Amino acid sequence: MDLLRFTTKGIYCEEAGVYIDPVRRVDKALITHAHSDHAIAGHRHYLATQQTALLLRHRLGKKPLIQGIAYNYPLKINGVTVSFHPAGHVFGSAQIRLEYKGEVWVVSGDYKLFNDRISEPFEPVKCHTFVTETTFGMPRFVWEPQEAIFNRIFTWWQRNREEGRISLLMGYPLGKSQHLLAFLSEYGGTIYVHNETELINQVIRNAGARLAACPIFNKHSREDELKGALIIAPPAIRKSSWLYGLKNYSIAMVSGWISAKKGRQQTLFGDSGFALSDHADFPGLVKAVASTGAERIITMHGYAAQFASSLNEIGYRTEAAMQ
Repeated sequence: MDLLRFTTKGIYCEEAGVYIDPVRRVDKALITHAHSDHAIAGHRHYLATQQTALLLRHRLGKKPLIQGIAYNYPLKINGVTVSFHPAGHVFGSAQIRLEYKGEVWVVSGDYKLFNDRISEPFEPVKCHTFVTETTFGMPRFVWEPQEAIFNRIFTWWQRNREEGRISLLMGYPLGKSQHLLAFLSEYGGTIYVHNETELINQVIRNAGARLAACPIFNKHSREDELKGALIIAPPAIRKSSWLYGLKNYSIAMVSGWISAKKGRQQTLFGDSGFALSDHADFPGLVKAVASTGAERIITMHGYAAQFASSLNEIGYRTEAAMQ
């Protein structure tokens, strides 16, 4: 019998009585990271890294029981040894290792292999079975070096500044926004952040991470005082009445999905887009799989069937998760 089962509620470990990133309410949940598609509200008990626990308390309040655990710290749950290991996806993100009677499984959660300066870098974890995400599990997804992308973002911002426009850069409040700020704050120029993003930034700073402090913009901010500045805001800003009132701005989305669009400089996301992701690209996924030494690979999320097929072609024993 497998140590983990894939159910309609999520990945379940019967021996420990816990679910990993469950998508329905459960009693005990092990959480890989604080994004809402992996950490829904309503569980009775949450166990996550100490960093993710802080973010969960910020998002979910004090009602649920949220327990934080240090990276690489082994915890026994009904005879199953559980530990959390860096995934490099966002601040506090982790892979979850479970060991029972000599059998080791690792559930990757979401991950990337390059350093964003905010999250703990990805740590390969040896195991017998590796459950990997496959968000970008197709050979066409290959990322450029992030330094090249940031140089291009800065060139876009500089051009807008010279022409008297506001540069509005859309990125998710947890993960992408901190990644952008960690690099772009070194280029010089005024950067504003959305209040929703700043609240998360404060949690991350209070946990000891180095993250530049920026002024906050809101619906009362005047266009003339924002002229030439860069604003980092959630994608929902596109639907705000504040944006409709602006006359001179350029808007761009930052997402790995930009790479799937035809003509990156004119996309559905705005005037332009930049293909920077918090997930591993296809070569990164293959490299991560190889680093685990796993005898068996299970794929899930995104292009699970396609990535499983690709791995089988190069000699891995791989299957797509059935949920």
